[in-house]
Amino acid sequence: MFEEGQYFAPVNTDADGSVVVELGENHPGFADAGYRERRNAIAALALDWEPGQPLPVVSYTDAEHEIWRLVSAELAVKHRQLAAREYLEGSDRLKLPADHVPQLAEVSQMLEPLTGFSYVPAAGLVPLREFYGVLEDGKFHATQYIRHHSVPFYTPEPDVIHEVIGHANALANDRYAALYRVAGDAARRVEGDEALEFVSRVFWFTLEFGLIRESDGLKAYGAGILSSYGEIDEFRDMTILPLDLPTMGTIDYDITKYQDKLFEAASMDQLEDVVGEFWAHCDDDSIARLKAEATG
Repeated sequence: MFEEGQYFAPVNTDADGSVVVELGENHPGFADAGYRERRNAIAALALDWEPGQPLPVVSYTDAEHEIWRLVSAELAVKHRQLAAREYLEGSDRLKLPADHVPQLAEVSQMLEPLTGFSYVPAAGLVPLREFYGVLEDGKFHATQYIRHHSVPFYTPEPDVIHEVIGHANALANDRYAALYRVAGDAARRVEGDEALEFVSRVFWFTLEFGLIRESDGLKAYGAGILSSYGEIDEFRDMTILPLDLPTMGTIDYDITKYQDKLFEAASMDQLEDVVGEFWAHCDDDSIARLKAEATG
């Protein structure tokens, strides 16, 4: 099972101080020494960063910019047909560059005047409470590397395309930004690990893989779907369930394949009333009751 902020590729520091991103054998870049060196260098930039400092600048290569241009253009076409209205409104407000990989500082400068959100760099693993907690402060942890060139439309882990195209466009919309903040509030309020896990699973099935019913059909608003070239074409064929907190908070999921169970909000109002209100008021006791309801 995958949690946002807990990436497949652990980042370690060797005895000599060098940073190593541990890619799995099935990773597209596993056998590419140049790509691995690149990942290590970008991770080191994030590890060296401290709050209050300027955000680290990655000198993206022409090949990396080309991947961004290709994926950005293809996703933009799909978004116009399959993305939720509020997400498209955020995209129109933010106006991400289509011709180059933007720096996190560049995205933050565009995003902060809109909803108060800005980015902080992540080398890889971010503890759940920290990852979600800073959302309350209008901060979002993001990686800066880009997927391997051999599979521009696929990544086994969140890269800068997911973090920016997927999340920043949503964060540029006031209603979605408010949901991110209240999710962060919930993560800081709950005390036990099981309660935090429940909060994070609800986040997964909404702000990462959520669907919403609009007048012209079912649309996606989750960043995981909207940053996935393949999954965005498949979500309507999955098992679609109504919003249900006990189920969302306890159901297992597998990051290695398309999500086969997705949850549909009947409207943005319902998403705010059900999920937003849950995050705004949940505590360990109320979550324990929801878990008991899920298990019968």
